[in-house]
Amino acid sequence: MNVSVRIPEVIKTAAGYQTGFGNGFETEALPGALPVGRNSPQHCAYGLYAEQLSGSPFTAPRASNERSWLYRIRPTVQHLGHFTKADPGLWRTAPCTEVEMPIAPLRWDPIALPTERLNLVEGIRTITTAGDAAAQTGMAAHVFLVTRSMENEYFYNADGEMLFVLQQGALRFCTEFGIIDAAPGEIVVIPRGIKLRVELRGEAARGYCCENYGGSFTLPERGPIGANCLANPRDFLTPLAAYEDRDAPSKLTVKWGGNLWSCELDHSPLDVVAWHGNYAPYKYDLRRFSPVGPLLFDHADPSIFTTLTAPSDTPGTANIDFVIFPDRWAVAENTFRPPWYHMNIMSEFMGLIYGAYDAKPQGFVPGGFSLHNSMLPHGPDAAAFEGASNAELKPVKLSGTMAFMFETRYPQKVTRYAADLGELQHDYVDCWRGLAKRFDPNRP
Repeated sequence: MNVSVRIPEVIKTAAGYQTGFGNGFETEALPGALPVGRNSPQHCAYGLYAEQLSGSPFTAPRASNERSWLYRIRPTVQHLGHFTKADPGLWRTAPCTEVEMPIAPLRWDPIALPTERLNLVEGIRTITTAGDAAAQTGMAAHVFLVTRSMENEYFYNADGEMLFVLQQGALRFCTEFGIIDAAPGEIVVIPRGIKLRVELRGEAARGYCCENYGGSFTLPERGPIGANCLANPRDFLTPLAAYEDRDAPSKLTVKWGGNLWSCELDHSPLDVVAWHGNYAPYKYDLRRFSPVGPLLFDHADPSIFTTLTAPSDTPGTANIDFVIFPDRWAVAENTFRPPWYHMNIMSEFMGLIYGAYDAKPQGFVPGGFSLHNSMLPHGPDAAAFEGASNAELKPVKLSGTMAFMFETRYPQKVTRYAADLGELQHDYVDCWRGLAKRFDPNRP
Protein backbone atom coordinates (compact mmCIF):
# COMPACT_ATOMS: atom_id res chain seq x y z
CA MET A 1 0.00 0.00 0.00
CA ASN A 2 1.34 3.44 -0.94
CA VAL A 3 1.19 5.95 1.88
CA SER A 4 1.61 9.69 1.25
CA VAL A 5 3.32 11.33 4.20
CA ARG A 6 2.21 14.92 4.72
CA ILE A 7 3.84 17.31 7.14
CA PRO A 8 1.63 20.23 8.28
CA GLU A 9 4.11 22.88 7.17
CA VAL A 10 6.02 23.53 3.97
CA ILE A 11 7.56 20.19 3.07
CA LYS A 12 9.75 21.15 0.14
CA THR A 13 11.74 24.33 -0.08
CA ALA A 14 15.20 25.59 -0.91
CA ALA A 15 17.20 28.07 1.12
CA GLY A 16 17.70 31.60 -0.08
CA TYR A 17 16.21 33.80 -2.76
CA GLN A 18 16.62 34.70 -6.40
CA THR A 19 18.00 38.19 -6.95
CA GLY A 20 16.94 40.89 -9.38
CA PHE A 21 13.91 43.03 -10.13
CA GLY A 22 11.40 41.91 -12.75
CA ASN A 23 13.59 39.09 -14.02
CA GLY A 24 12.34 36.03 -15.86
CA PHE A 25 12.90 33.62 -12.98
CA GLU A 26 12.64 29.85 -12.91
CA THR A 27 12.68 27.60 -9.85
CA GLU A 28 11.57 24.12 -8.84
CA ALA A 29 11.20 22.42 -5.45
CA LEU A 30 11.45 18.93 -7.00
CA PRO A 31 13.99 18.05 -9.71
CA GLY A 32 12.49 18.00 -13.18
CA ALA A 33 9.19 19.59 -12.11
CA LEU A 34 9.76 22.52 -14.46
CA PRO A 35 9.18 21.72 -18.15
CA VAL A 36 12.11 22.51 -20.43
CA GLY A 37 11.53 24.49 -23.61
CA ARG A 38 7.76 24.62 -23.31
CA ASN A 39 5.03 25.88 -20.97
CA SER A 40 2.17 23.38 -21.25
CA PRO A 41 3.26 19.82 -22.06
CA GLN A 42 0.66 17.13 -22.57
CA HIS A 43 1.78 15.49 -19.33
CA CYS A 44 3.51 17.47 -16.59
CA ALA A 45 6.04 15.79 -14.33
CA TYR A 46 4.83 14.37 -11.00
CA GLY A 47 1.23 14.59 -12.20
CA LEU A 48 1.20 18.38 -11.81
CA TYR A 49 -1.14 20.82 -13.52
CA ALA A 50 0.17 23.71 -15.64
CA GLU A 51 -1.48 27.08 -14.99
CA GLN A 52 -0.67 30.60 -16.12
CA LEU A 53 -1.13 33.61 -13.83
CA SER A 54 -1.24 36.89 -15.76
CA GLY A 55 -0.64 40.25 -14.11
CA SER A 56 -1.20 42.21 -17.33
CA PRO A 57 -3.31 41.84 -20.47
CA PHE A 58 -1.96 39.24 -22.89
CA THR A 59 -1.15 41.93 -25.45
CA ALA A 60 0.66 44.35 -23.13
CA PRO A 61 4.03 45.47 -24.53
CA ARG A 62 6.89 43.12 -23.77
CA ALA A 63 8.47 45.57 -21.30
CA SER A 64 5.29 45.67 -19.18
CA ASN A 65 3.94 42.17 -19.85
CA GLU A 66 3.68 40.22 -16.61
CA ARG A 67 2.96 36.52 -16.32
CA SER A 68 4.18 33.36 -14.64
CA TRP A 69 3.62 29.68 -15.35
CA LEU A 70 2.84 27.59 -12.28
CA TYR A 71 3.11 23.80 -11.96
CA ARG A 72 0.86 22.81 -9.12
CA ILE A 73 -0.73 19.85 -7.37
CA ARG A 74 -4.23 21.17 -8.06
CA PRO A 75 -5.28 23.95 -10.45
CA THR A 76 -6.74 27.06 -8.85
CA VAL A 77 -10.24 26.13 -9.99
CA GLN A 78 -10.03 23.42 -7.30
CA HIS A 79 -9.04 26.02 -4.72
CA LEU A 80 -12.48 27.60 -4.98
CA GLY A 81 -15.55 26.57 -3.05
CA HIS A 82 -18.97 28.07 -2.45
CA PHE A 83 -18.13 31.62 -1.43
CA THR A 84 -20.10 33.55 1.13
CA LYS A 85 -19.64 37.20 1.99
CA ALA A 86 -17.28 37.74 4.91
CA ASP A 87 -17.03 40.55 7.42
CA PRO A 88 -14.58 43.13 6.02
CA GLY A 89 -13.84 44.39 9.51
CA LEU A 90 -12.07 47.73 9.16
CA TRP A 91 -10.86 47.16 5.58
CA ARG A 92 -12.24 49.75 3.15
CA THR A 93 -11.91 50.19 -0.63
CA ALA A 94 -12.10 53.27 -2.84
CA PRO A 95 -14.33 55.02 -3.60
CA CYS A 96 -15.19 55.37 0.06
CA THR A 97 -16.60 58.51 1.65
CA GLU A 98 -17.65 57.61 5.17
CA VAL A 99 -16.90 60.95 6.78
CA GLU A 100 -16.14 64.50 5.67
CA MET A 101 -13.36 66.07 7.72
CA PRO A 102 -12.40 69.75 7.61
CA ILE A 103 -9.46 70.18 5.24
CA ALA A 104 -6.17 70.26 7.10
CA PRO A 105 -2.92 68.33 7.43
CA LEU A 106 -3.49 65.37 9.74
CA ARG A 107 -1.26 63.29 11.98
CA TRP A 108 -1.76 60.27 14.24
CA ASP A 109 0.19 58.66 17.06
CA PRO A 110 0.98 54.93 16.69
CA ILE A 111 -1.96 52.56 17.07
CA ALA A 112 -1.31 50.21 19.98
CA LEU A 113 -1.25 46.48 19.34
CA PRO A 114 -4.56 45.01 20.51
CA THR A 115 -5.04 42.24 23.05
CA GLU A 116 -7.48 40.39 20.77
CA ARG A 117 -6.08 37.72 18.45
CA LEU A 118 -5.96 39.03 14.89
CA ASN A 119 -4.39 37.52 11.80
CA LEU A 120 -3.17 39.74 8.97
CA VAL A 121 -6.53 39.97 7.18
CA GLU A 122 -8.42 40.64 10.40
CA GLY A 123 -5.80 43.18 11.48
CA ILE A 124 -6.04 45.52 8.48
CA ARG A 125 -7.20 49.02 9.44
CA THR A 126 -7.80 51.33 6.49
CA ILE A 127 -6.71 54.92 7.10
CA THR A 128 -7.26 56.48 3.66
CA THR A 129 -8.60 55.55 0.22
CA ALA A 130 -8.08 57.29 -3.11
CA GLY A 131 -9.31 56.79 -6.66
CA ASP A 132 -11.51 53.86 -7.69
CA ALA A 133 -10.53 50.20 -7.35
CA ALA A 134 -12.98 49.11 -10.08
CA ALA A 135 -11.38 51.58 -12.51
CA GLN A 136 -7.93 50.30 -11.46
CA THR A 137 -6.81 53.72 -10.31
CA GLY A 138 -5.63 54.97 -6.95
CA MET A 139 -4.78 53.23 -3.70
CA ALA A 140 -5.59 52.67 -0.04
CA ALA A 141 -3.27 53.22 2.91
CA HIS A 142 -3.67 50.77 5.78
CA VAL A 143 -2.09 49.98 9.11
CA PHE A 144 -1.86 46.28 9.95
CA LEU A 145 -1.86 44.82 13.47
CA VAL A 146 -1.05 41.10 13.75
CA THR A 147 -1.26 39.13 16.98
CA ARG A 148 -1.67 35.59 15.62
CA SER A 149 -0.57 33.52 12.65
CA MET A 150 -2.93 32.38 9.93
CA GLU A 151 -3.68 28.72 10.70
CA ASN A 152 -5.05 26.79 7.74
CA GLU A 153 -6.23 30.22 6.54
CA TYR A 154 -5.31 31.63 3.14
CA PHE A 155 -5.93 34.88 1.31
CA TYR A 156 -5.51 36.62 -2.00
CA ASN A 157 -6.35 40.13 -3.15
CA ALA A 158 -8.00 40.48 -6.55
CA ASP A 159 -8.46 44.24 -6.16
CA GLY A 160 -4.86 45.32 -5.86
CA GLU A 161 -1.20 44.72 -5.31
CA MET A 162 -0.09 44.98 -1.67
CA LEU A 163 3.11 46.66 -0.48
CA PHE A 164 3.80 45.83 3.18
CA VAL A 165 6.14 48.05 5.21
CA LEU A 166 7.17 46.28 8.41
CA GLN A 167 7.59 48.58 11.40
CA GLN A 168 7.51 46.31 14.46
CA GLY A 169 7.89 42.53 14.67
CA ALA A 170 8.78 39.99 11.97
CA LEU A 171 6.49 38.08 9.59
CA ARG A 172 6.80 35.07 7.33
CA PHE A 173 4.86 35.33 4.08
CA CYS A 174 4.12 31.79 2.87
CA THR A 175 3.07 32.34 -0.75
CA GLU A 176 2.31 29.97 -3.57
CA PHE A 177 5.62 31.11 -5.12
CA GLY A 178 7.69 30.39 -1.99
CA ILE A 179 8.57 31.79 1.40
CA ILE A 180 9.55 35.37 2.28
CA ASP A 181 10.80 36.28 5.75
CA ALA A 182 10.73 39.98 6.57
CA ALA A 183 11.61 42.20 9.52
CA PRO A 184 11.31 45.93 10.32
CA GLY A 185 13.07 48.05 7.70
CA GLU A 186 12.08 45.66 4.91
CA ILE A 187 9.17 45.73 2.50
CA VAL A 188 7.27 42.86 0.89
CA VAL A 189 5.28 43.24 -2.33
CA ILE A 190 2.52 40.72 -3.11
CA PRO A 191 1.07 41.16 -6.62
CA ARG A 192 -2.68 40.85 -7.02
CA GLY A 193 -4.05 37.32 -7.30
CA ILE A 194 -1.23 35.59 -5.41
CA LYS A 195 -2.32 33.36 -2.54
CA LEU A 196 -0.60 33.55 0.82
CA ARG A 197 -0.64 32.62 4.47
CA VAL A 198 1.15 34.90 6.94
CA GLU A 199 2.84 33.67 10.11
CA LEU A 200 4.11 35.65 13.07
CA ARG A 201 7.81 35.22 13.84
CA GLY A 202 7.38 36.65 17.33
CA GLU A 203 4.58 37.77 19.61
CA ALA A 204 3.07 40.53 17.45
CA ALA A 205 3.71 42.72 14.42
CA ARG A 206 2.69 46.15 13.20
CA GLY A 207 3.28 48.01 9.98
CA TYR A 208 1.82 49.82 7.00
CA CYS A 209 0.30 48.53 3.77
CA CYS A 210 -0.27 50.30 0.47
CA GLU A 211 -2.97 48.63 -1.63
CA ASN A 212 -2.25 49.59 -5.23
CA TYR A 213 -5.31 49.45 -7.49
CA GLY A 214 -3.36 50.47 -10.61
CA GLY A 215 -0.46 49.05 -12.61
CA SER A 216 2.22 47.11 -10.79
CA PHE A 217 5.03 48.77 -8.89
CA THR A 218 8.22 49.05 -10.85
CA LEU A 219 11.57 50.79 -10.50
CA PRO A 220 11.55 54.50 -11.38
CA GLU A 221 13.58 55.81 -14.28
CA ARG A 222 16.88 57.31 -13.14
CA GLY A 223 17.14 59.92 -15.87
CA PRO A 224 20.40 61.87 -15.68
CA ILE A 225 21.38 59.95 -12.53
CA GLY A 226 22.38 57.16 -14.89
CA ALA A 227 22.75 53.45 -14.37
CA ASN A 228 23.42 53.27 -10.63
CA CYS A 229 22.17 54.34 -7.17
CA LEU A 230 18.66 54.61 -5.74
CA ALA A 231 17.11 51.10 -5.52
CA ASN A 232 19.40 48.75 -7.43
CA PRO A 233 17.70 45.75 -9.10
CA ARG A 234 20.13 43.22 -7.65
CA ASP A 235 18.93 43.95 -4.10
CA PHE A 236 15.37 42.73 -4.71
CA LEU A 237 14.76 39.15 -3.57
CA THR A 238 12.19 36.73 -5.01
CA PRO A 239 11.52 33.38 -3.30
CA LEU A 240 12.49 29.97 -4.53
CA ALA A 241 9.73 27.46 -5.14
CA ALA A 242 8.16 25.85 -2.08
CA TYR A 243 4.89 23.99 -1.69
CA GLU A 244 2.46 22.59 0.83
CA ASP A 245 0.92 19.16 0.22
CA ARG A 246 -1.58 19.42 3.03
CA ASP A 247 -5.02 17.80 3.15
CA ALA A 248 -6.83 19.45 6.04
CA PRO A 249 -9.86 21.71 6.56
CA SER A 250 -8.86 25.18 5.37
CA LYS A 251 -10.42 28.54 4.63
CA LEU A 252 -9.69 30.79 1.65
CA THR A 253 -10.63 34.48 1.78
CA VAL A 254 -10.59 36.61 -1.37
CA LYS A 255 -10.84 40.38 -1.62
CA TRP A 256 -12.81 41.10 -4.79
CA GLY A 257 -14.84 44.17 -5.73
CA GLY A 258 -14.18 45.84 -2.40
CA ASN A 259 -15.66 42.94 -0.44
CA LEU A 260 -14.24 39.92 1.33
CA TRP A 261 -15.49 36.48 0.31
CA SER A 262 -14.67 33.19 2.05
CA CYS A 263 -15.01 29.51 1.21
CA GLU A 264 -14.08 26.23 2.86
CA LEU A 265 -11.45 23.94 1.35
CA ASP A 266 -10.13 20.52 2.30
CA HIS A 267 -6.52 21.30 1.35
CA SER A 268 -3.89 24.02 1.13
CA PRO A 269 -3.86 26.16 -2.03
CA LEU A 270 -0.11 26.84 -1.65
CA ASP A 271 0.73 23.84 -3.83
CA VAL A 272 3.01 25.22 -6.56
CA VAL A 273 5.95 22.83 -6.96
CA ALA A 274 7.70 24.81 -9.72
CA TRP A 275 7.24 28.08 -11.55
CA HIS A 276 8.83 30.39 -14.08
CA GLY A 277 8.06 33.95 -15.15
CA ASN A 278 8.29 37.58 -14.08
CA TYR A 279 5.09 37.95 -12.03
CA ALA A 280 6.00 37.03 -8.48
CA PRO A 281 6.24 38.39 -4.92
CA TYR A 282 9.46 39.96 -3.69
CA LYS A 283 11.08 41.73 -0.78
CA TYR A 284 13.59 44.56 -0.41
CA ASP A 285 15.68 45.86 2.47
CA LEU A 286 15.20 49.65 2.53
CA ARG A 287 18.70 50.06 3.98
CA ARG A 288 20.09 48.94 0.62
CA PHE A 289 18.78 52.14 -0.99
CA SER A 290 21.68 54.27 -2.30
CA PRO A 291 20.57 57.91 -1.96
CA VAL A 292 21.72 60.82 -4.09
CA GLY A 293 21.32 64.45 -3.14
CA PRO A 294 22.49 68.08 -3.43
CA LEU A 295 26.24 68.40 -2.99
CA LEU A 296 26.59 72.19 -3.03
CA PHE A 297 23.36 74.12 -2.36
CA ASP A 298 19.56 73.86 -2.19
CA HIS A 299 17.29 70.99 -1.18
CA ALA A 300 16.35 68.59 -3.99
CA ASP A 301 12.82 67.41 -4.72
CA PRO A 302 11.81 64.34 -2.66
CA SER A 303 11.38 62.42 -5.92
CA ILE A 304 15.11 61.57 -5.72
CA PHE A 305 14.13 59.15 -2.94
CA THR A 306 11.55 57.25 -5.01
CA THR A 307 12.10 53.54 -4.42
CA LEU A 308 9.19 52.08 -6.38
CA THR A 309 6.60 53.68 -8.63
CA ALA A 310 3.26 52.59 -10.03
CA PRO A 311 2.87 54.62 -13.25
CA SER A 312 -0.36 56.15 -14.49
CA ASP A 313 -1.44 56.87 -18.05
CA THR A 314 0.05 60.37 -17.70
CA PRO A 315 3.84 60.38 -18.16
CA GLY A 316 5.64 61.65 -15.08
CA THR A 317 2.51 61.51 -12.91
CA ALA A 318 2.44 58.38 -10.79
CA ASN A 319 -0.59 56.47 -9.63
CA ILE A 320 1.61 55.86 -6.57
CA ASP A 321 5.20 56.69 -5.68
CA PHE A 322 6.77 54.85 -2.75
CA VAL A 323 9.36 57.28 -1.40
CA ILE A 324 11.73 56.71 1.54
CA PHE A 325 13.94 58.95 3.66
CA PRO A 326 16.88 56.80 4.85
CA ASP A 327 20.25 57.54 6.42
CA ARG A 328 22.09 60.19 4.38
CA TRP A 329 24.53 63.07 4.59
CA ALA A 330 23.44 66.74 4.57
CA VAL A 331 26.26 68.89 3.17
CA ALA A 332 24.64 71.77 1.23
CA GLU A 333 26.13 75.22 1.84
CA ASN A 334 24.09 78.36 2.61
CA THR A 335 20.96 76.21 2.44
CA PHE A 336 17.89 75.54 4.55
CA ARG A 337 18.43 71.80 4.68
CA PRO A 338 15.09 70.30 5.77
CA PRO A 339 12.29 70.01 3.21
CA TRP A 340 10.97 73.40 2.20
CA TYR A 341 7.42 74.61 2.71
CA HIS A 342 5.27 73.56 -0.17
CA MET A 343 1.88 72.65 -1.63
CA ASN A 344 1.70 69.69 -3.95
CA ILE A 345 -0.72 68.27 -6.51
CA MET A 346 0.13 64.83 -5.12
CA SER A 347 -1.25 63.68 -1.76
CA GLU A 348 1.15 62.21 0.77
CA PHE A 349 0.53 59.49 3.36
CA MET A 350 3.66 59.33 5.51
CA GLY A 351 4.87 56.87 8.12
CA LEU A 352 7.93 56.53 10.34
CA ILE A 353 9.54 53.11 10.70
CA TYR A 354 12.28 54.08 13.15
CA GLY A 355 14.30 57.07 14.30
CA ALA A 356 13.28 60.70 13.82
CA TYR A 357 12.23 62.67 10.74
CA ASP A 358 14.27 65.85 10.27
CA ALA A 359 11.30 68.08 9.35
CA LYS A 360 9.17 66.88 12.28
CA PRO A 361 11.46 66.08 15.22
CA GLN A 362 8.60 66.39 17.71
CA GLY A 363 5.25 64.62 17.71
CA PHE A 364 6.02 62.25 14.82
CA VAL A 365 7.19 58.97 16.30
CA PRO A 366 7.85 55.44 14.97
CA GLY A 367 4.59 53.72 14.13
CA GLY A 368 2.82 57.04 13.64
CA PHE A 369 1.56 58.40 10.34
CA SER A 370 0.35 61.61 8.72
CA LEU A 371 -1.66 62.79 5.74
CA HIS A 372 -0.83 65.90 3.72
CA ASN A 373 -3.49 65.96 1.06
CA SER A 374 -3.45 67.45 -2.40
CA MET A 375 -2.93 71.24 -2.44
CA LEU A 376 -2.78 71.57 1.34
CA PRO A 377 0.35 73.30 2.69
CA HIS A 378 2.93 71.59 4.88
CA GLY A 379 6.60 71.73 5.80
CA PRO A 380 8.93 71.91 8.80
CA ASP A 381 7.39 72.69 12.16
CA ALA A 382 8.46 75.78 14.09
CA ALA A 383 11.16 73.96 16.07
CA ALA A 384 12.66 72.42 12.92
CA PHE A 385 12.63 75.78 11.15
CA GLU A 386 14.43 77.56 13.99
CA GLY A 387 16.94 74.77 14.38
CA ALA A 388 17.78 74.59 10.68
CA SER A 389 17.88 78.37 10.28
CA ASN A 390 20.48 78.75 13.01
CA ALA A 391 22.48 75.53 12.62
CA GLU A 392 26.18 75.51 11.82
CA LEU A 393 26.28 74.29 8.23
CA LYS A 394 28.89 71.59 8.57
CA PRO A 395 28.44 68.12 7.08
CA VAL A 396 25.89 66.23 9.19
CA LYS A 397 24.89 62.61 8.86
CA LEU A 398 21.21 61.87 9.39
CA SER A 399 21.47 58.37 10.81
CA GLY A 400 19.22 55.79 12.42
CA THR A 401 16.19 57.08 10.56
CA MET A 402 13.71 55.61 8.08
CA ALA A 403 10.53 57.40 7.04
CA PHE A 404 8.43 56.80 3.92
CA MET A 405 5.57 58.19 1.84
CA PHE A 406 2.79 56.63 -0.19
CA GLU A 407 2.27 59.49 -2.65
CA THR A 408 -0.59 59.44 -5.15
CA ARG A 409 -2.06 61.76 -7.76
CA TYR A 410 -5.52 61.32 -6.16
CA PRO A 411 -6.88 63.05 -3.04
CA GLN A 412 -7.02 60.65 -0.11
CA LYS A 413 -10.29 60.22 1.80
CA VAL A 414 -10.01 59.50 5.51
CA THR A 415 -12.06 56.56 6.81
CA ARG A 416 -14.41 56.85 9.74
CA TYR A 417 -12.13 54.53 11.71
CA ALA A 418 -9.17 56.87 11.21
CA ALA A 419 -11.25 59.98 11.92
CA ASP A 420 -12.48 58.52 15.22
CA LEU A 421 -9.11 57.23 16.44
CA GLY A 422 -8.02 58.55 19.80
CA GLU A 423 -4.52 58.68 18.33
CA LEU A 424 -5.51 61.51 15.96
CA GLN A 425 -3.53 64.61 16.94
CA HIS A 426 -6.20 67.30 16.87
CA ASP A 427 -3.56 69.96 17.61
CA TYR A 428 -1.22 68.93 14.77
CA VAL A 429 -1.85 72.14 12.81
CA ASP A 430 -0.58 74.09 15.83
CA CYS A 431 2.99 72.91 15.16
CA TRP A 432 3.24 75.81 12.70
CA ARG A 433 1.70 78.44 15.01
CA GLY A 434 5.09 79.30 16.44
CA LEU A 435 6.47 80.48 13.10
CA ALA A 436 7.14 84.15 13.76
CA LYS A 437 6.61 86.98 11.33
CA ARG A 438 10.20 87.79 10.34
CA PHE A 439 9.60 90.37 7.62
CA ASP A 440 11.47 93.65 7.97
CA PRO A 441 11.32 96.00 4.91
CA ASN A 442 14.34 97.91 6.24
CA ARG A 443 16.61 94.89 6.48
CA PRO A 444 17.50 93.20 3.19
